[in-house]
Amino acid sequence: MIDLNSKSPEELAAFIAEAQAQLVAKQNSKRKEVIAQIKELAASIGVTVEILDGDKKTSKRSSSNVAVKYRDPANSSNVWTGRGLAPKWMKAYQEAGRSKEEFLI
Repeated sequence: MIDLNSKSPEELAAFIAEAQAQLVAKQNSKRKEVIAQIKELAASIGVTVEILDGDKKTSKRSSSNVAVKYRDPANSSNVWTGRGLAPKWMKAYQEAGRSKEEFLI
């Protein structure tokens, strides 16, 4: 058994990194074995299977910033893109009878 108490922080970090690498290698090896068994069983009954790699993301949602469309003239840090519910400052102006087009940038 390894005496971890006598190891320096750098030695412990290296030990952990090596252990994690070995764990990943063993998991990948086991995964390949299981996939081979699944394909062999499927072939024995005349079925073909396609196993997708679970590590890869099939769809990525792209996020993009939406440009600011409206600005509060009283406080320039109050901005709104025009999407979703109107912020309180915009609602207050609209309730006072002002049009949101007045605040277009």
